[in-house]
Amino acid sequence: MTTPTHPATPIKGPTMVRQVPAQQATDKLAFLLSLVPWLIDRAEVTVTEAAEHFGVPEQQIRDAVMLISVSGIPGETSQYQHGDLFDIAWDRFEEHGEIVLTHLVAIDESPRFSGREAAALIAGLQYLSALPENADRGAIDSLMAKLARGASASPSQLGVEASESDATLAVIRTAVAAGVQVEFHYVDSRGEHEHRRVDPLRIESVDADWYLRGWDHVREAVRTFRLDRISSLGATTRPINHHAGSVQLPDELFEGSADDFVVTIDVAPSALPLIADYIPHGAGSSDVDGRSRTTIRVSHYHGLKRLVASLPGVVTVVAPPDARRAVAEWAGAGAARYRS
Repeated sequence: MTTPTHPATPIKGPTMVRQVPAQQATDKLAFLLSLVPWLIDRAEVTVTEAAEHFGVPEQQIRDAVMLISVSGIPGETSQYQHGDLFDIAWDRFEEHGEIVLTHLVAIDESPRFSGREAAALIAGLQYLSALPENADRGAIDSLMAKLARGASASPSQLGVEASESDATLAVIRTAVAAGVQVEFHYVDSRGEHEHRRVDPLRIESVDADWYLRGWDHVREAVRTFRLDRISSLGATTRPINHHAGSVQLPDELFEGSADDFVVTIDVAPSALPLIADYIPHGAGSSDVDGRSRTTIRVSHYHGLKRLVASLPGVVTVVAPPDARRAVAEWAGAGAARYRS
């Protein structure tokens, strides 16, 4: 984008001229580089709105638009033909003071998201916006609108339903920010209800599940809690005794214990990274009919059912018999409900 130079203005003498400061051209270029993307993002806007947004006189906006209309990049002919320049809806500009860019060059050639990609990103932003601590976030709404306008095709209309964990997440995040303990009832791996008092240290997610990692004052150790097993949650006024910087949190989300069940499975080799957190350190694997046979650790067979259900046709439980029976009975019960 180029800017025209202004002729020198004589000042009281045949040899003295006043040169236009170099900074003026730099400022003008910076203003245009800000104005053009802003106009593209809004599709159509009035001169008055643009002047108010940038805090400049309306005449400066009009002058800038006139300059934009004769700016562009040379095409194959290395000359500035009509298709090589920006263009605007002149009637609307002159009669109604509206700025509508009808032809874009250079800046419009940046890669765009496909409609499907934009829909996926918008769905994620909708989920973030639905969380209590992010409610009514103007920045998120603005970003979703930009994604929809900038996609190469119209994004699919998606709706994201809030989960029961959202309110739990909000309470825990507030407690982490305030540095106070939380108390709740928790259903452990054996289905037993226990009251826990925890110093919350970190919140993590795996697929659709959220987990709280913190110092458990009942167990006097770091523990991991799944949010959908937490009930009667409340933040206390007691400050935490252990901080994330002073407590070593293992990289693995799932920590093994002496009470875990060891299960042998056959899994598609390409799916091994998906269950890496369940595979104990040092556990080997062998090829069996094109599948990888390995062992995993689970705290209870209910978790094993969830794992197998999340990878249908990819994971097969081999041993022990109790594990095979638990998964088979659970799958059979589900199939029976469809028949009934």
